Amino acid sequence: MIYASPDTVACFASLVSQDYVNGTDQEEIRTGVDQCIQKFLDIARQTECFFLQKRLQLSVQKPEQVIKEDVSELRNELQRKDALVQKHLAKLRHWQQVLEDINVQHKKPAEIPQGSLAYLEQASANIPAPMKQT
Repeated sequence: MIYASPDTVACFASLVSQDYVNGTDQEEIRTGVDQCIQKFLDIARQTECFFLQKRLQLSVQKPEQVIKEDVSELRNELQRKDALVQKHLAKLRHWQQVLEDINVQHKKPAEIPQGSLAYLEQASANIPAPMKQT
């Protein structure tokens, strides 16, 4: 269940009220919406202040809990960064292989024997043999 203060509910209710839908004065609508947004921001600041106070109380009463949470967050960040490094290494290996393949292809024309028959023999030598069906 989500708890919302009466001020928050009133703020959202005024934003979706029929007064704004049926209203024709744009300046009146804009003023009402601006007031609601300001109320919402004030409530958000109060909520943030509440949680910061609770966090401060927790750090005074149970400092080891805060340290455990910090260590846990650091471990999660390290795992995320390790995964990112692995992803980049995989991309790097892929592009190194692409470059190596390109280099090999550029070297092959000089190594190809003269004559179309010799070329076909060399090309067919690289084709794998068909697999026997069992």
